[in-house]
Amino acid sequence: MAFTGVVTKAGFMEKTATVTVSRWVIHKLTGKQIERSKKYLVHDEQNQLRTEDIVTIRNCPPVSARKRFKLEKILKSPETEREIARTRRMQASQATPQASSVLEALRAS
Repeated sequence: MAFTGVVTKAGFMEKTATVTVSRWVIHKLTGKQIERSKKYLVHDEQNQLRTEDIVTIRNCPPVSARKRFKLEKILKSPETEREIARTRRMQASQATPQASSVLEALRAS
């Protein structure tokens, strides 16, 4: 059984993160949609999870008294995306002076 959820707490326990899994149910009497959520302790072997990561977790044999899930895949990580965007900006800023020097050389000749 696999779930997709959001990391709500990471870095406080060694090799463990808390993942909140949400689902939508329909109320029997009113017919309105209600969001239900449950928190799971997840085994993270490399301590790679950060808060607000979107992950897939899968059940496994008990790792400890309360840990019954392990990290399967990180689907989206805001910190990683920020680092990627920063490196792209740095590369773009380094490429800009080269382009301007080429333009100046063309204008001079």
